[in-house]
Amino acid sequence: MDKTEGMGADAMFGDKRDAAGTSEQVETLIGQGTQFKGTITVKGAIRIDGEFEGDLMMAGKVIIGKNGKARSVIKAKEATIAGLVSGNVEIAEKLELLPTARLTGDVKAGTIIIGEGAIFKGACEMKHESGNHEKEAKPKS
Repeated sequence: MDKTEGMGADAMFGDKRDAAGTSEQVETLIGQGTQFKGTITVKGAIRIDGEFEGDLMMAGKVIIGKNGKARSVIKAKEATIAGLVSGNVEIAEKLELLPTARLTGDVKAGTIIIGEGAIFKGACEMKHESGNHEKEAKPKS
């Protein structure tokens, strides 16, 4: 019996496990061995296990798998990076660099988590969408 026999499409594509072992609903996949150049705009999530060069504009989440390589400007709601990224990254909420991640470029993110062993070369700016954080940081008179 073939290993893929009896597996639904969700098990093969939509429920792909990332390097952290968590499952994500992925609508767009650039598979290992695939090279793509251009601009991608997606409302949902994208996972890159191959090579991508260009701009990623996401309303959802970007996942760069352990074997993924992106030479790209990335703008997204969330991102998890386990592979290689060269380019500036702007994440509205959470950016997670897993232990195998290599990121060269400037980062703007609401929250950043850097796993032990990850490499990050660039400037980092933590941003908050609301002005409440500035008011809270001021000492009371």
